[in-house]
Amino acid sequence: MARRRDNVMSSLAFLDVMSCGFGAIVLVFLIMNHSTARDGKMVNQDLYAELRMLDYQVQHGERELAELTTQVDDSRRKIESADRRLQADEETLNKQTESKTDDPEEAAAREPTLAELKADVEAREQDVKRMRDAEKGNEGGRVLRIEGEGNRQYLTGLRVGGRHIVVAVDGSASMLDESIVNVLRRRYQSDAQKRSAPKWDRAVRTVDWVAAQLPLDANFQVVLFNTQPTSLSTPGSFDWTPVGDGNQLRKSLEALRQHVPNEGTSLENLFVQLRAMMPMPDNVYLLTDSLPTQGAQKPRSATISGKDRLDLFREARIKMPNNIPINVIMFPMEGDPFAAGAFWNLARSSGGAFLSPSKDWP
Repeated sequence: MARRRDNVMSSLAFLDVMSCGFGAIVLVFLIMNHSTARDGKMVNQDLYAELRMLDYQVQHGERELAELTTQVDDSRRKIESADRRLQADEETLNKQTESKTDDPEEAAAREPTLAELKADVEAREQDVKRMRDAEKGNEGGRVLRIEGEGNRQYLTGLRVGGRHIVVAVDGSASMLDESIVNVLRRRYQSDAQKRSAPKWDRAVRTVDWVAAQLPLDANFQVVLFNTQPTSLSTPGSFDWTPVGDGNQLRKSLEALRQHVPNEGTSLENLFVQLRAMMPMPDNVYLLTDSLPTQGAQKPRSATISGKDRLDLFREARIKMPNNIPINVIMFPMEGDPFAAGAFWNLARSSGGAFLSPSKDWP
């Protein structure tokens, strides 16, 4: 009875051992199989990525190869075309070379002789002489000529044009000099000395310059103004005078040279007269040096302030003709600081030009 019990216990122990062994084997198998599958999956992903990289490189290389092949074909075609042109040029050159003669007499016959060259030079000199004579006869469409180099019209911005042109010159006593003290001194000089005053001489030369720019087909008026405007072209009236051959213009300039600057300045009376002209001017060139010292009538006081002169200028502008360019050529005067700005604004607002020339102009 005791022996059978030992056998049963041994059998159960053996079964336990075998079960544990099989369990261990199954566990090991499971562990090894899972690791193998994971490693295989990782290896497959790396190989797939490398394979895709190789495919991309192959495709990229094929595209580059196709582009290079196209470039090579284009280069070959260009080379062939250049070879054909070169061959054609060589054939043309050979034909021209063959067609030329080596005969010295025939080559000399083709060259111009010294006598022919001299004759050609003389003919060109005659043409130049005729052109210069024609220029002197017309002076580019001008009736007067101003000596000197260059064309100052384009440097100043003053373009003299229009059908009815007025050149208005300030002939007041202030045109004798640039300073008040010297104006007072020159007032007691002789008329000849007053006419030769540097400032007045510049004004007369400036009028000469403007007159030289007048178009031949225009009508003009040279107006001298101080307290009252006066026509130098048609004394006693303000009728338009054609430029024509320039004789009447020269007489007007000569009358201006004989004027002696005196009295005050009335810009209002000048504008009233311009407005009364028939037809009204389409271009006005105003030569002055300062703001007006009186309006339509002489002032009661012998002195006037800068503010009062500016007020007189504003009143004169009301009487100014509409839509007429006023081109101002100004010779600055001492003690009149508002003049430059006022006349600049007048020229700008009317569509004209403003010029304050240097002492050596024109």
